[in-house]
Parts: sequence; C-alpha cells; structure tokens
Amino acid sequence: MEKIEMTTPLVEMDGDEMTRVLWKDIKDLLIHPFVELKTEYYDLGLPHRDETNDQVTIDSANATKKYGVAVKCATITPNAQRMTEYNLHEMWKSPNGTIRAMLDGTVFRAPILVSGVKPTVRTWQAPITIARHAYGDVYRNVEIDVPGTGKAELVFTGEDGQEIRQTIFNFKGPGILQGVHNLDASISSFAHACFQYALSVKQDLWFSTKDTISKTYDHTFKDIFQEIYDSTYKAQFETAGIEYFYTLIDDAVARVVRSKGGFIWACKNYDGDVMSDMIATAFGSLAMMTSVLVSPDGKFEYEAAHGTVTRHYYRYLKGEETSTNPVATIFAWSGALRKRGEMDNLPDLMAFADKLEKATIDTIEAGVMTKDLAIMWEGSECTAVNSRAFLEAIATRLA
Repeated sequence: MEKIEMTTPLVEMDGDEMTRVLWKDIKDLLIHPFVELKTEYYDLGLPHRDETNDQVTIDSANATKKYGVAVKCATITPNAQRMTEYNLHEMWKSPNGTIRAMLDGTVFRAPILVSGVKPTVRTWQAPITIARHAYGDVYRNVEIDVPGTGKAELVFTGEDGQEIRQTIFNFKGPGILQGVHNLDASISSFAHACFQYALSVKQDLWFSTKDTISKTYDHTFKDIFQEIYDSTYKAQFETAGIEYFYTLIDDAVARVVRSKGGFIWACKNYDGDVMSDMIATAFGSLAMMTSVLVSPDGKFEYEAAHGTVTRHYYRYLKGEETSTNPVATIFAWSGALRKRGEMDNLPDLMAFADKLEKATIDTIEAGVMTKDLAIMWEGSECTAVNSRAFLEAIATRLA
C-alpha cells in the first residue's frame, strides 16, 4: 500500500512511563503503515531532560514556533519522590508549563464521546470544551518557606525607581508564602483565542473567575475579557446567534452541572487544569479527552490531557499485562496530522486523521475497549482487552 507523503515535519515530543510505551505502539501500529511520517524528534522523557538541564524542552518549544504543529506525549513533572527515583540534578519545572509559557497559548480540551458510555451528569447531551489560559498563576509561582516570626511584603520597583509596597502578613511563627503573576498581554491573547474559537464552532462562551475575592488579580481578567468582547466581538457574536457571559466560578460550576453541554467554558490556568479533569471524568474517562494548545500567532501543540499512568507502568516493568486507554494519545496524533495536512494542503493526510479517529471510535462501539471503559459500558456486550490488543483491533479496522 502506498503511504501518504508529508512535506513539513511535525515536532514530536516523546514522554515518560506508560504513555511512552503507548507512544511507540501507536506509531508502529497506526501511523507508520499508512503515513511516511516526518517528525523532528525531541525526547522529553525525564532522564533526558535532566541530562540536558531541561534545554530539550526549550528546544522543542522553539521548534514548534518554527514548524507550527507539534504532538506531545505525557511527561513527568518531578516532585521530591521523583528526585530520588530518577537521581535528578534539579526538580525541573513542568514541561507543559514551559512550552505553554513560550507559546503564550490557550489550551482547548474537549471530551471524546462514544455511544455506550453515558456521562455521569445525566443532563449532559453535548461535549463541554474547557478553554484554559496557559500562562502564569501558580505555574509560574515563586514560593518561600517562612522560618519564623516576621513581616511578609509584596514589593514592586519600577524602572523609574517608583516603589509600591504592601504588607501581606505579619507572621507570628513559621508558615509559607507564594507569589503569582500574569500579564495583560497574555490575558488579552487568551481572550481573543476564546472569542475566535467560539465563533469558529458557533458555541456560547462562558468565562469565570473569583473577582469578588480577588478584586485586582481576577478582576483584571474579567475587565480585559469584557473590553475585548465589547470592542471587537460583540457584533459578530450577535450575528452568529451565540452568547458570551461572565460569572463567578462557583456559580459556573453549578450552571455546568445543570446544563445540557455544548458550550465553551473559559478558565484561568489552575481552574482550567482542575475543571478539565472533572469534565473528562464525568463524561467517561481522563483518557477520553482531546487537548490542543493554540498560540496567538497560529501555532498548535496536541497532547493527551492526562498523565503518564505511573501505576500501570510499574506493572508493565514487572511483565504484567496492562489495559491502559490510549485514545487521547491517538487523538493527539490525529489532531496534529490533520492540522499539518490543513497547513500544507494535503487532503490525504487530513482524510487519514479522520479515518484514524473513526476507526478508534468504531472499535469501541463494536465492543472492544480497555478496562476503564468496560466498567462503564452500557451498550451491548463488550470485551475488555489489554492496550496492545486494543491498538491491534484499531489497526485492523483502519486497514
């Protein structure tokens, strides 16, 4: 069979643990037999990040700026336990955080629906897309372990020497401090991306923060969104018959649970991290959610929304069988291939991406799936298989 040709490489970012194993299997079984794959490869596995002092992460982000489309495997963000396990030189920052900051993008995450797996929230009838700001907040924080009694201050010193100083807290004993920041320019990019995405899919856009408590930080998000909407997008939204509205995040949660779905929910960075996991799980599984980072200048990075599946990886190392769901990682590849085909005017590559996704969904709906889906299955009889067998079933259907 003649393979589909590519003209421009994808930026390929390999990852860690069980998702790294699946990454190779997906390429071997579902992509290489059909596509003459061209990638610029970066190993973002934790050992190699440590060897390069995390320069490989920066290089991969710069490559994404150059080529325009990337596909990323899940990666480890190390903690103290990982420092010992991998004998690291440093507790490296989140690769996702580094890449998102360098691209200054917005992450759009949406559940992958299959018949036979019904949402936990019975009112939901259509997917809910999370639009997550991808810069700043806790992901770019600075922290202090306060040793004892003393005064903590927030200080800004301008280039002109002007100083703004505010007391945070007078400590009477040990505690902790955290400083976070954001940029008006990044918030504006986030707002534009959300409004443009809503117009492209013709869906309502919700935005939520906690401006009643955070009267400067969160209120700035609210104000920038409203200013941009009123000046640039209001007429377009009215013409398209869609709505933008702002609400407090606690009210948004209540509204989401009572809704029918079919809208975009824009959140700050950490809020989006948490809420996208909640949405994915309530729709079925964390392994059934697409995730794409979109930069203001039109660069795209596709990834799975979940982690490296450490528990399954430890079993895999013991030679035990695992039934890890690879669907989100498959859809990361299909999304990147489709976008590469769209940018390079390669209709065959775009069609292949569509067929890969359809073969994956059809395999599940025919009753062959991993165990996480089998325990929720409400269709006809199903067979729970291991990861490799599931990918082989998709490959057979795709061929």
